[in-house]
Parts: sequence; C-alpha cells; structure tokens
Amino acid sequence: MPETSLPVRHLFKIVIETDTPSLIPGAPQGDRMVVGITGGHFEGTDLSGIVMPPGGDWVTQRADGSIKLDVKMMLKTNDDALIYVSYFGVGAVEEGELKVRSTPLFETGDERYAWLNNVQGVGIGGADGSNVVYDMYALL
Repeated sequence: MPETSLPVRHLFKIVIETDTPSLIPGAPQGDRMVVGITGGHFEGTDLSGIVMPPGGDWVTQRADGSIKLDVKMMLKTNDDALIYVSYFGVGAVEEGELKVRSTPLFETGDERYAWLNNVQGVGIGGADGSNVVYDMYALL
C-alpha cells in the first residue's frame, strides 16, 4: 500500500541571502535566471553555521509560470566543518507567495558530519522578500 506520509527528521532552518538576479530571456528551455548566493545562516539541533558565498541558483522559468531550481552552495558549521549542498526543486506562486520544494543532497569529508553523506533531504520553504528560507528535513 502506498505511503500517505513520510517519516522525517528536521535538520535545520536555513536563510539564504541572494544577489540581484541576472536574466537571460528567451532561452530554448525557458527564461533563465542566475541568482547568486551572498551569505546566510542555518540553525538546527545537530548542526548550525553560515552559508558561504559564492554559490547560486540556476533558475529556469517554465511556460506555466513555475520555476525549476538548480542550487549549489557551501555551508560552514560553527565548528568549522565544510558541507557542500546541491539540490533541484520546483517553485510556484501560491496565494501571492513563492512556495518552493527541493531535494538536497549533502557532501562532507568531516567525520563529525559524515552521516549527512547518506541523507536524502527534503526542503520546504519560499521567499521572504530578499531571502530564501527553507526548513530542511532528512527522510528516514
């Protein structure tokens, strides 16, 4: 029988600060936009720290008005571990707000956070004006 809910564990809340987008209108797959990551921070029970620039989101504006995300960024924990994060996702304006869903993967060589290398993440969030805010979860 198909699952009707999925077990998750909250990893952290992340606030991603972004730069002014660069737009490439009329590209073959849709309008393209590159949004640079300029900083940010994340906080959770097991890890907290900052979002390190550079990083970015290579956005595709789709014909129905939704967006496809392609994000790459680096996190630095408060105890100096580096964690590479990459994800794809989709976003759409709902009730006047951008709602985004993503599927982050994590990579680190730091033994303290090696457990992240085997996590399939789920991000739920959106834009809060000038920043992008997600709650990141681990599928259990």
